[in-house]
Amino acid sequence: MHTVNLDGTNIPVGKIVGIGRNYAEHIKELGNQVPDKPVIFMKPANTIIASGEKIVIPPYSNDCHHEIELAVLIGKDAKGVSAEEALDHVIGYAVALDLTLRDVQNTQKKKGLPWEIAKAFDTSCPLSAFVPAKQIADPQKLQLKLTVNGQTRQDGNTSDMMRTIAELISKVSSYFTLEEGDILLTGTPAGVGRICSGDKLEASIEQVGTLQVSVV
Repeated sequence: MHTVNLDGTNIPVGKIVGIGRNYAEHIKELGNQVPDKPVIFMKPANTIIASGEKIVIPPYSNDCHHEIELAVLIGKDAKGVSAEEALDHVIGYAVALDLTLRDVQNTQKKKGLPWEIAKAFDTSCPLSAFVPAKQIADPQKLQLKLTVNGQTRQDGNTSDMMRTIAELISKVSSYFTLEEGDILLTGTPAGVGRICSGDKLEASIEQVGTLQVSVV
């Protein structure tokens, strides 16, 4: 059983629900269409690595991209919840990287096939410790920044999300139950790019924390 740390307590992880195309500038940089509803995909819990650990890029890809995201930890089951009550189900926030094998993803998209082999490989979800939700005054006003080898690649704000965290939880919970210990990844701002062997990544979100990982 994989766990995450929230304020010193280890919490078993259920499923990781990813959201694609939730920042307009990121949609534009990849040449994608603006979706009329959230783009949802899954990562298994065994994709998680902690700060200080190493990313292993699978041999079937030559184009692994970084994507910094705000991670949301669900604290009680949510099924068909309204946006107004959605944040009542959140107990923590963390810094996450949703690593994506862009070449593999593009091939899958062209064939009309699911993305999981591009999104759900081992080590594809570096994750910081969680901070209690009550410590974050407004999760829709947080600056996100990612550097690779000291150079800034991504610099955005959760205020730029096309759909808020509350709206995402409400919509996802209309399809399937979000359970205690589930994690929601809320999308990435513009600036995604390739990472290679030897790279050192530092991702930070104000009020939430910092995540440092390197590539094997």
